[in-house]
Amino acid sequence: MSDNPTYGKDDAVLVLEDGQVYVGEPYGARGRTTGEIVFATGMTGYQETLTDPSYDRQIVVQTFPHIGDTGVNHEDPESSRIWVAGYIVREPSPNVSNWRADGSLDDDLVREGIVGMARIDTRKLVRHLRSAGVMRAGIFSGDSLIDPATGYVRTVAQLMEDVKATPQMAGMSLYDEVSTKQAYVVEPCGEYEGQEPLYTVAAVDLGIKGMTPHRMAERGCRVHVVPSTISFDELKAIDPDGVFFSNGPGDPEQAGPEVELLRQVLDAGYPFFGICFGNQLLGRALGFGTYKLKFGHRGINQPVKDLTTGKVEITAHNHGFAVDAPVGDPVPAPYGNGRYGKVFVSHIDLNDDVVEGLQCVDIPAFSVQYHPEAAAGPHDAAYLFDRFCDLMKSNKEGK
Repeated sequence: MSDNPTYGKDDAVLVLEDGQVYVGEPYGARGRTTGEIVFATGMTGYQETLTDPSYDRQIVVQTFPHIGDTGVNHEDPESSRIWVAGYIVREPSPNVSNWRADGSLDDDLVREGIVGMARIDTRKLVRHLRSAGVMRAGIFSGDSLIDPATGYVRTVAQLMEDVKATPQMAGMSLYDEVSTKQAYVVEPCGEYEGQEPLYTVAAVDLGIKGMTPHRMAERGCRVHVVPSTISFDELKAIDPDGVFFSNGPGDPEQAGPEVELLRQVLDAGYPFFGICFGNQLLGRALGFGTYKLKFGHRGINQPVKDLTTGKVEITAHNHGFAVDAPVGDPVPAPYGNGRYGKVFVSHIDLNDDVVEGLQCVDIPAFSVQYHPEAAAGPHDAAYLFDRFCDLMKSNKEGK
């Protein structure tokens, strides 16, 4: 970064909306991209990060300096495409060294048109984002650096106009953009493969990762993954034993239809489990507010405490919003004069005390803010899928 940056047509230029400029090398596709710039702290799992729909409209900075060593393969993606708006790394690996690899990360980014950059001081950039907060930004390389009217390299002021024209993440509704358009079914697998399902789950796709229904299928569930536009009557027709709301991008305050759908689910008495965006929607359905975090939690090494057991787990996160609920004893859910009984905060982030889970006392519903499917990430939180199955079992048995 320089106070008076100089760059040419062969460079890649990052412009932050607060005026900071970084000059590096193009990585991946050449072109122009804008979005909210965020950072992810994982040392591994970059392919799962890139294909996580929760990163829609976001430029991701990897804090770990060396990215791309293990290349890419066809088994690790969490969805059908790369969702990040842009990608920034310090040192892209010049070689691919893994027996499972069938290509390089750079080639994958080029093929999917993901504009990125490399060889900037990502440590300095991340330290700035941690103090100033995440913000809008743009990456420019190739022809996007040239002013077609003059043939000269565009000025920082001209590039900044593109950045300032980018919508803010707060106030943005994105879950319909990333949701599946057609319902599909994930059948029981592993030891339950070929057997009749123990439970049927309706999983509302708000940006779901592929490993999530797989984790349920491993436990004997038949999972109907359904579009975000599903009506309650259509959901009810599946005759589910439980309902799941997935992770997803955007501002939970802009998800009114999904909150109303969730209230119908709770009113009908279906066991409910939500993760990430699903946790924020449960919070809103219960009458709590949500708010935007200064820089969010993104990575696979976040310490969370389960307040119901006292256990500390290392977890995978990707969220820029959080639920505003009181930590401590159970309180009446604010919505509808206590219509949903009492609720308490079940998990907290040990770095900053952010709410990381909600547990209802009087209805069969709970949620967490992080990613227990752990793709990528540690498997400390896999027990939450067992909790969901236990909840469905108890409900079926009428306990």
